[in-house]
Amino acid sequence: MKCERLIHLAKNWYVHVKDETMAPARMIQFIKNHAATCEICLTDAELEDEIEKITALILPESKIPKAVRLQQEKEEMEENDTDEEDEEEEETEDSEEEEDEEYMDDEEDLEDEDLKEFD
Repeated sequence: MKCERLIHLAKNWYVHVKDETMAPARMIQFIKNHAATCEICLTDAELEDEIEKITALILPESKIPKAVRLQQEKEEMEENDTDEEDEEEEETEDSEEEEDEEYMDDEEDLEDEDLKEFD
C-alpha cells in the first residue's frame, strides 16, 4: 500500500474489529470506499491484491461473498473428484487382479471325477 492515510485508517479500523466494536465486513467496505475515492490509492496497481489478502484474513468464511465461496467450493469439489477417480481406478485394477487369481487357483479346480457326478 502506498497510501499512508489508508494504512493508518486500516490499522485503526482493525483495532475496532479486534475489540468487536466494528464488523469485519464494515472494515473491508471502508477500505474499498477509501480506495475508490483516494487519488493515491487509484494509482496503486497492487492495492486490489492487498485488499483481497486483507479480506481473506479479516472476514470469516461465512461472510465471504457467496459467488467467491461457491467458486472456491467448486474448485475443491473438482479436486476431490479427480482424487476419487484415481482411487476408483486403482480399486478396479486390484479387483480385476483378484478375480484372475481366483480362476487360476489350482487347488480348488474341479477334477474329472467331480464333473462325472454332474452328468
